[in-house]
Amino acid sequence: MQMAPQMGYDRAITVFSPDGRLFQVEYAREAVKRGTTAAGIKAKDGVVLIVDKRITSRLIEAESIEKIFQIDEHIGVATSGLVADARALVDRARVEAQINMATYDEPIGVKVLSKKICDHKQTYTQYGGVRPYGTALLIAGVDDNLPRLFESDPSGALLEYKATAIGAGRNVFMETFEEMHRDDMTMEEAVMLGMEALYRASDVKIDPATLEVGMVTLEDRQFRKCPVDEVESYVETILAKHKEEDVDETVEEADDEEKQQDE
Repeated sequence: MQMAPQMGYDRAITVFSPDGRLFQVEYAREAVKRGTTAAGIKAKDGVVLIVDKRITSRLIEAESIEKIFQIDEHIGVATSGLVADARALVDRARVEAQINMATYDEPIGVKVLSKKICDHKQTYTQYGGVRPYGTALLIAGVDDNLPRLFESDPSGALLEYKATAIGAGRNVFMETFEEMHRDDMTMEEAVMLGMEALYRASDVKIDPATLEVGMVTLEDRQFRKCPVDEVESYVETILAKHKEEDVDETVEEADDEEKQQDE
């Protein structure tokens, strides 16, 4: 029985298909696309990470699902894809940060750490008997006086962004960022931009209990995860904004109907 052409290139990630593709890497990217949506937005004075955790059952404790992790005092990451793979990469990133501190007596640079993680991920696309990591990372932090935001995909590719998203809602988020992001945004405006994108991408009402928000600023260089009450205030603000817009649209439609009747 003759084996289907693609199957021969599925069995070993070290083998290219005739058209130059690595199917296992592409499958890992699909795992990321099916994951929860994570976004990063760079402001003039820091970086914000936002993750919409997908709660599949009302019996799950939302606090037990972690999608944003602190790597060093000045660096945090947001993940999308296979949770276990993300946890392994987070542990490795933390070790790399501590090795740098022990060796050079200074915090690791955001770009340096990002490259080390990407180099590690890339090796898993070369050798037989292993598979690529089925997770993507958004790495946020501050280097000297600059906020930095990097994206790393399962292939080990590394790109720096002003604003980006990974996971299921990426397309809607990117459209919103392209439309509304500015280089001179404050941290507050960056958070609200993320909430706006989340509102547009969400099919249901935004639930603060399923959101994680992390940020690091140039002022204190300390990555922190926002408490629930702070996240709730952001959600209430974006919901109130859209409620007002809906009311204004309703009034405008009513005015248009009256004008048509008068004519």
